[in-house]
Amino acid sequence: MIAQTSAETVVIAPMLVALVSAVAALLAGRRRRVRSVVALGGVVGYAVAVGVLAWTVVLAPEAPGIATYQVGGLAAPFGITLVADGLSAFMLSMVATIALASIVFSRRYAAHSGSRTFYYPLCYFLLLGVTGSFLTGDLFNLFVWFEVMLMASYVFVAYYGGPQHTRAAFWYVALNLLASAVFLLGVGGIYATTGTLNMADLARRLADPAAYGIDPVPVVGLFALLLSVFAIKAGLVPFQFWIPTAYRAAPPPITALLVGATKKVGIYAIVRLSFTVLAGAQIGVSLELPIPGVAVAGDSPLAFVGAALFVMAAASIVVGGLGAVGRDSIEGVLAYSSIGQIGFIAIPVAIAATTTSSGLRQVAIVATLVYALNHTLAKGLLFLAVGAVRSATGTSRLAELGGLAGRSPPLAIAFFVGSLALVGIPPLSGFFGKFLVFDAAARAGSAPVLGLLLGGSLLTIAYATRVWNRSFWGAQTPAVDEATVDPVQVAVVLALAGAILAVGVGFEPVYRFAELAAEAALDAEGYVEAVDPGGELE
Repeated sequence: MIAQTSAETVVIAPMLVALVSAVAALLAGRRRRVRSVVALGGVVGYAVAVGVLAWTVVLAPEAPGIATYQVGGLAAPFGITLVADGLSAFMLSMVATIALASIVFSRRYAAHSGSRTFYYPLCYFLLLGVTGSFLTGDLFNLFVWFEVMLMASYVFVAYYGGPQHTRAAFWYVALNLLASAVFLLGVGGIYATTGTLNMADLARRLADPAAYGIDPVPVVGLFALLLSVFAIKAGLVPFQFWIPTAYRAAPPPITALLVGATKKVGIYAIVRLSFTVLAGAQIGVSLELPIPGVAVAGDSPLAFVGAALFVMAAASIVVGGLGAVGRDSIEGVLAYSSIGQIGFIAIPVAIAATTTSSGLRQVAIVATLVYALNHTLAKGLLFLAVGAVRSATGTSRLAELGGLAGRSPPLAIAFFVGSLALVGIPPLSGFFGKFLVFDAAARAGSAPVLGLLLGGSLLTIAYATRVWNRSFWGAQTPAVDEATVDPVQVAVVLALAGAILAVGVGFEPVYRFAELAAEAALDAEGYVEAVDPGGELE
């Protein structure tokens, strides 16, 4: 048994707030005012808990950089360990921001769409699953928190109950049940091979397999199974086909949360397991990729990760961008756009996995995190804007819209800012995210990757311009002419637009936070020491 310090206690605070809020929302039942107060108070409390965690553990002048919470006081690797460091704190900060916007927006949107007693409890259970995924220190509990997150999202995809929503939910559930089975198979295989599921203990054993009598080669194969699961959660091609139907079926405030939170869990898991767990293993690799001028060779299993991510990310940028250009509704464009944008996030992870330069590896992870932050803010804003448009006009089809800028200039301004952030126009947050991704590719010296990123950026300009011209510009259609825009919904999307501008204008502290997060992701030795002080990487 071990004692917990005050710094360690804040690690569990966001999870406790999310759990208490979910239970309180359930107890509120049909009492609409009570439920609304609980919903707002819960998300504010969650944001405060995440802020305290980030400051206490990472950002304060005397912050330790990493803190652990041993559930029940049982020491690792036998007990359940929760770990907060720069990487998990950065991801939680993104989630807290979009969760606050989504739930405040939902207080008005849910009333328009027929408020249901399970809406807010499910929001908080989804938030609990996401938070647990970012904080857990072992693979089995990563699986558990994935399931908590997914069970809530299943209901949201089928929320409206129509035939198309039921069909979308069926495919979403079927795919994720298969993914869960593969996840559990991979976790069981890793335990059978190494004798542990604690990430710190696993990293230690893979770094010195002879001392523990294990063969690291099967672990790499089993990790390939997990990589496919994480790619499904992130929506990378060829596992992207659930995204368009699921994103169109779920309520827009929930879609904003799915884009900003659950998608990032897949990316987080890839980064955490690749650079914290696998980085110390030594396995010779020599691979030729189906991309001219790109080859993979080295003595680390990270080369396998990089090769797979390069292919999936490249396909995602192309498929997502081309698919977005031809959609006939705003949320259809944004859903395919999310496939393309996740490719931009995964490309620098692939660069980090295939380089032997520690400096380039850190630059690439910073690029991933900054781009992920912009994607959360911009795409969250745009999906919430879709909700405002649908509330006001009853449609989001491009053929039925036009002249929204004249009907609601503030909504148009917010949407315009979100679109420019996706394109990467300064001084918005998207400029720095895109610049850092291009910078990582340039430092890696890969002309094909730079060409791919340029092509994806041009596709982003094409579909963003098309949506703006068809929806917000031109003469007002009958649906727009009779629209009544909700001022609270507009205020929420304007607040996110302000956040995008603030991140861009005041980018230095954001960049420093991302640097600390990247350092934490790459510091496997520090992670092992913090979780299990008796263990060291060889």
